[in-house]
Amino acid sequence: MSGTQEPYISANESPKELTLRVILVGIVLGVLMTAANAYLGLYAGMTVSASIPAAVMSMIILRSLFKDVSILENNSVQTMASAGESLAAGVIFTVPALLVMNLWTSIQWLDTLIIATLGGLLGTMFTIALRRLFIVEEALPYPEGVACREVLVAGEEGGDGALAILYALAIGGIYGLMVKGFEITHHTVEGAVEFMSTRLYAGMDLSIALLSVGYIVGIRIASFIFFGGVLGFAILVPMYGLIYGWPATEHLVDGFYLIWANQVRYVGVGTMVVGGVYTLWSMRKTIITGLSKAFVKSDSEDRELPRTEQDLPMPKVFLACIVLVVLTFFFYWWSTSSFILALAGALFLGLVSFFFAAVAGYIAGVVGSSNSPVSGMTIAALLFTVGLVWVIGDLMLNMETRDLMMATMLIAAIVATSAAIAGDVMQDLKTGHMLGATPRKQQVAEIIGVLTGAIIIGPVLSLLHGAFRISQTACQLNPLPSDPMCDKALMAPQAELFGAIVQGAFGGGLNLQMVILGAAIAVVLIRLKMPVMSVAIGIYLPLGLSVPIMVGGILSHILLRSAHLRVDGALREKPSPKAIEAAKEVENRGVLIGAGFIAGESIMGVLIAVLIVAKIDLPKIFSISTLGNMYSLLFFAWFAGVFVWLATRALPKGNSLAGDSVVIASDAIGQLMQSLKPKRK
Repeated sequence: MSGTQEPYISANESPKELTLRVILVGIVLGVLMTAANAYLGLYAGMTVSASIPAAVMSMIILRSLFKDVSILENNSVQTMASAGESLAAGVIFTVPALLVMNLWTSIQWLDTLIIATLGGLLGTMFTIALRRLFIVEEALPYPEGVACREVLVAGEEGGDGALAILYALAIGGIYGLMVKGFEITHHTVEGAVEFMSTRLYAGMDLSIALLSVGYIVGIRIASFIFFGGVLGFAILVPMYGLIYGWPATEHLVDGFYLIWANQVRYVGVGTMVVGGVYTLWSMRKTIITGLSKAFVKSDSEDRELPRTEQDLPMPKVFLACIVLVVLTFFFYWWSTSSFILALAGALFLGLVSFFFAAVAGYIAGVVGSSNSPVSGMTIAALLFTVGLVWVIGDLMLNMETRDLMMATMLIAAIVATSAAIAGDVMQDLKTGHMLGATPRKQQVAEIIGVLTGAIIIGPVLSLLHGAFRISQTACQLNPLPSDPMCDKALMAPQAELFGAIVQGAFGGGLNLQMVILGAAIAVVLIRLKMPVMSVAIGIYLPLGLSVPIMVGGILSHILLRSAHLRVDGALREKPSPKAIEAAKEVENRGVLIGAGFIAGESIMGVLIAVLIVAKIDLPKIFSISTLGNMYSLLFFAWFAGVFVWLATRALPKGNSLAGDSVVIASDAIGQLMQSLKPKRK
């Protein structure tokens, strides 16, 4: 979409934007979205953009309470809510690593608040300085910003998307309450059997949030995550057990988890590190272009700008960046007790944060914020930080190993947070640009959203750690009395990864043989032109978490191809424009419902954590016994069926979905067989 297109609201109009009711609703939704994304990210290592669900929820809330709501007020609310969500992504990837390394035994609220505030505001300020360049002058497309604009306009002009996400929120919340609150069913169904001197495993996490993640990312990414899970849990673990023997455990499944935790997850470490570096290298031209444009002064004349082009004053923005870097210096000095390392860390932070803000903002403009390689950028930032701390802290200052690891994580955490928020901020500003929002008012909304997320993220992490424990490693170091086997611990894969990298760099605790194997696998994946990071996430997670993601990806493929089939009358290699448009409607409806399911189950997970910390045992109070595996699967299947039923409301009329599925499966098998045939020279 061109940056020259007329905005939805003319610059000559002055509708309400950042009103008191907007700020109050935005803060409430920001708290909910921050908490929900923190839970989802720690549970499965993935977060989803909150812009669209926040926009729909904003319309529901504001229009239920008030009659004179403008589209720009809804935009301000989604801006605040999505800012907290993206901030959570940066924090949960790094701060819990301090628990993994046993540097913290509990979440430190003040430190977490400082990290989130400094990183979030720094990323926001750098992005504000780049808004005019990337959005107005370069007119980058920002596909997810465009999608959010379409949702807001559809809500303004009428539609049933709001009702769909409201249903989905309620259903997701009910499912989370039943499974994780009342524990009516198992949250995981799994088993293992002995087979020819080794073992075979099958399992599935019964989460409709992960099912929804699979639908949103689509079958391609879902299949690569699943492939990684199969490679790690179903191939490498049995091979290791066959060669070196299985650990003595009461249950066969426990042996899988022990080998995976102590050996195979380090394969994921090696794959992620190489994949992250390669991702940045493969995008080097885009990165260089974005940075070069960021440093080139605009040729636009200084003149009285219309309302839709009025940013926060740039001198004040740059002054805020300098103040934030200075405050970061004092934070590092207070935390490490080293003036030299604090000064080097603060200067490093200012340079690298601007670099990653420009990179993240530009990449989000080209491929969307969900496809922006935040994990790769975070890994690269961590590796740079390790090098800085090793030279200054170890070689020059001869600091203790524990202090070196603490300094590394504190520096990397702020850099990661600033990078995580930059792409999302720019995406929101693109939405506002197309709607005709006043940039400076939307930028103030971003700042309020960042501060809201920064205030709430520490208590949320502390709550989740107290209820479940964040990461298997942190749980094994300090297990819960109610869960000594750490069965309910949140996986926190990125935190485990970063903890392993830093411990390996300074403490020598890295399983180098497995890391090298992972690096070799990454090289093979790169040669095969496969998405390395998606496969790496699959290796790093237990297979059970990958299965519902794969199921969601399959459902997405079936529904989209069913739309093609019903419009064109047959499955074509290149569907007609009408078929593509019909599939887009189905996809959008499914994304809305999936976002609602994710938010509902995740928010309920946080509320259940409150009950656990308050020692309120719902199953005990109501004398509930957990159903067996078969009934647990049927319970999950029923909710998955509800998801499909809601999503198919957007399908064109035609044959039954079951009949369509047979045709689609036959077509997929035919294409697979065709691809396996040797090509004639």
